[in-house]
Amino acid sequence: MSDARACLETGCPGHYLDGYCDWCGSPEPAAATAPAPTATADVGAGSSTGAAQEDISALQSHRAVATPRPGGAPTRATAIGSARATGVRRQVRESRWLRRSSLGAGLTQVPPAPRIDPRAAVMSDPRVPEDKRNCPSCGAPVGRSHDESPGREQGYCPKCRNPFSFTPKLSAGDLVAGQYEVVGCLAHGGLGWIYLARDRNVSNRWVVLKGLLNAGDADAVAAAVAEQQFLAQVEHPLIVEVYNVVTHEGAAYTVMEYVGGVSLKQILKDRLAAKGSYDPLPIEHALAYIIEILPAFSYLHDHGLLYCDFKPDNLIQEGDGVKLIDLGGVRRIDDLDSPIYGTIGYQAPEVAEQGPSIPGDIYTIGRTLVVLTTEFRGYQSRYVDSLPPISETPAFRENDAFYRLVAKACAPDPADRFATIEELRGQAMGVLRQAVADRRGSGAATQTAASYHFDVPIVAGETFDWWELPAMKPDESDSMNTWLRSLQEQDPQARLTALRNAPEITPEVVLEMGRTALRAGRPELVAQSSDALLSHDPWDWRAVWLLGIDALARGDTATATDSFAAVYHQVPGELAPRLGLALSAETAGQNELAEISYLTCLRTDAGYVVASAFGLARVRAARGDHRGALNAIELVPPTSGAYPRARWLRADLMTRLDGGLPTLVESLRSISTLVLEPRARATFTVHVLERALSEVLRKGPATGVKLEGVPADEPHLRQALERAYRTLADLTTDSAERHDLVDKANAIRPWSFT
Repeated sequence: MSDARACLETGCPGHYLDGYCDWCGSPEPAAATAPAPTATADVGAGSSTGAAQEDISALQSHRAVATPRPGGAPTRATAIGSARATGVRRQVRESRWLRRSSLGAGLTQVPPAPRIDPRAAVMSDPRVPEDKRNCPSCGAPVGRSHDESPGREQGYCPKCRNPFSFTPKLSAGDLVAGQYEVVGCLAHGGLGWIYLARDRNVSNRWVVLKGLLNAGDADAVAAAVAEQQFLAQVEHPLIVEVYNVVTHEGAAYTVMEYVGGVSLKQILKDRLAAKGSYDPLPIEHALAYIIEILPAFSYLHDHGLLYCDFKPDNLIQEGDGVKLIDLGGVRRIDDLDSPIYGTIGYQAPEVAEQGPSIPGDIYTIGRTLVVLTTEFRGYQSRYVDSLPPISETPAFRENDAFYRLVAKACAPDPADRFATIEELRGQAMGVLRQAVADRRGSGAATQTAASYHFDVPIVAGETFDWWELPAMKPDESDSMNTWLRSLQEQDPQARLTALRNAPEITPEVVLEMGRTALRAGRPELVAQSSDALLSHDPWDWRAVWLLGIDALARGDTATATDSFAAVYHQVPGELAPRLGLALSAETAGQNELAEISYLTCLRTDAGYVVASAFGLARVRAARGDHRGALNAIELVPPTSGAYPRARWLRADLMTRLDGGLPTLVESLRSISTLVLEPRARATFTVHVLERALSEVLRKGPATGVKLEGVPADEPHLRQALERAYRTLADLTTDSAERHDLVDKANAIRPWSFT
């Protein structure tokens, strides 16, 4: 690797191997030379840990108490971009440009999983371990050893008296439905054994047979087969294909596509075996798996279906792709009679009484994320309906945004969860970006990701105020958007009048009233707008965002912090509330907390680099870390409109370093080409010359060193400082200050003996 050339693609950390980048897959240019390395400023070793340690609860006082909606499912239509799959089967990728894994949307690298030969997956001795034998009807332990006698593989449950059997019903060579030749057992599931077979009618392709029902009642078997036929209509590249539902000797079987990969459950087991102790997946990898499979859930939900039983066992990785398997629990959304299939520890708490729902599926996804990323002991007992404490969960301590994502997905009240899979996917992508950025550490982001809810922040200079926070994007489904865009620019009071007379008062009109009231300095109107939004939709976090900005404008940092924390909990993948938390913490003097959020924003999105770099510079300078502040401000890109202000601040910071005359020389040189207000330039020149003279008086003259042509010795510096004082006095309108500067000029000039 030491001889491999670095990839020339912007932001790519890979190297060219065999003509292609081992990270992004781009081809190596035939006659290109690597650019000269540039110094990357160290912006600190902070992480997203601190936001979790803040332990800030959601802003309950600003959220209306609402009666849970019927079925627990939120009914609001969210304006979130769809990332649904098209239903067209994924084409085989031949291009070397796409060699990198698709998992994680190119943000992280997930190791590929090798395809498993179907015959190698067949069990040589299909037996269910005694500790895994439970009654399929009531779940009670059955078939266990007793009085030194081995446990029985079939019999009757002593608790509910229903029959149980752990003996395979099919053997190698059996021909099911005259078409499927059994090869052997693959595994044992909740409905019995799962078999590998060959389809004699379709090119001897490999298929999987899964028991659907085993009953002596022929009518019950026929009804079950008819009920499950709809699964054969499910067609999506991320979902295992169901070919058929057949009967054999009084039992029903689902015939499915064979997926020759490895389940996430097996990946966890392999990591445990390799390390000798529990080794959870990195947060980035777990998110990559889930983000990749979410379009499959969107497809099911769009077609009126619920998956119901998602868990690591049911997600298979094959190569660099994933597939959802085991459709045994899938049911129609409006089905109120069929049996409910789920797994303890993953199933949402309301399912037993209210039945499955889209929020119920989202709950299983959140629980799966926790199981993948932490040693979640007690998830089927002590924490069956709750999450473990942050203090006991490394993944939660490591990444607060990840915790908030999981907490919202697994909220006890289904109405508090993500409303749709698209909403979950959008926030999961944002959390993945933050996790990758924080793992990468120092360095500013070079790419900008489109936000569903916010524009990028506006930065006018080294200061940062509430009005520069990102603006919320409009809900494109609101009927008054066109009218709002037609409003001409006018003073806030006139705009408020126009808004009150709008043809229709919709949420977007109410939001604009709140924003206009902020500019008018009318906090009582901001509160009214927030209340109106919450009356329309108690789950509308935009109302709390307004309150946070208003509190920040009024200097109420406690309320601002609580408000931004509440918004952050609702949209953990967005950086805007993190920036709001940073600004409110900085205003409150909590510089360490502010720095953590500024770092996350700076590393994650190029659109936030400028605001975050200035913020980091401020909080570091406030604690006397001028070198760290300088490193931060140097990350402002030359293409930014705030770059001149950044160069000015950089020059000022250099004068505060203990770098001697060289840093003072560089500070003057760095602003020589900037267009500055004359008084500001004169003030800075005085400051630098004062520091330079003090340095010379302390250490002696520096031969060959000049500050804008002035030799670094006492006589020349005194003469230059005298001129600088008089120049500044001429630019000063205050008479007392002007006289003081003239006195300084007279006092500093060199003595004359002639």
